[in-house]
Amino acid sequence: MKPTPHFSRTRKLVTGGFVSLSSLALAAPALAHHPFGGSTPTNAIQGFLSGLGHPVIGLDHLAFVVIIGLLAAAMGQGLMMPITFTLAALAGTGLHLMGLNLPLPEMMISASVLLFGILLALKQPPATPIVVALAAIAGLFHGYAYGEAIVGANMGPLFAYLLGFSSIQMVIGIVAYTFAQRLSPQSEGGALNLRFAGFAFAGLGFAFLSGIFFA
Repeated sequence: MKPTPHFSRTRKLVTGGFVSLSSLALAAPALAHHPFGGSTPTNAIQGFLSGLGHPVIGLDHLAFVVIIGLLAAAMGQGLMMPITFTLAALAGTGLHLMGLNLPLPEMMISASVLLFGILLALKQPPATPIVVALAAIAGLFHGYAYGEAIVGANMGPLFAYLLGFSSIQMVIGIVAYTFAQRLSPQSEGGALNLRFAGFAFAGLGFAFLSGIFFA
């Protein structure tokens, strides 16, 4: 069956985004988790801006938040997954600040992009409670990584940082969810678009993992 023009445009858009993210991931890994070059924010404004920047500059984080929004739309579960992920990320940051360690956080973050890309690519994803639980686990690791940038900060910058990264994650998730909804995910064409995006993000997750193993 010949692809529709709408499907072809969406496929080109996703492919272009995938190539751009892959290029940035390979070209600038040092910027991935340090909006202020590794310096701890000293005031609320710096804390908020650092919180806003962390999930965006960190391409693995950005990719995952986008996938969460797309998958939520594909599964018809509203914003439950983005909200669950964001709350779990707050908990993960708390674990880091309390000095509790999570194993291999960078590897787990990259693996989460790969896994959720695969889930988005599946014609029939697992049951909703399973996917939501996986989103919560992923949130803990993403949030744990976020915590590194705010260790040692005072309460003002800390709360501003938490507000910043929670806000930007929800905004990105809602934008991705809205975009996916416009594709009519319950239709055959819309579902194919989202599945193609899932394959692209799975490839990006594999690239992230390869960067860790072969760095």
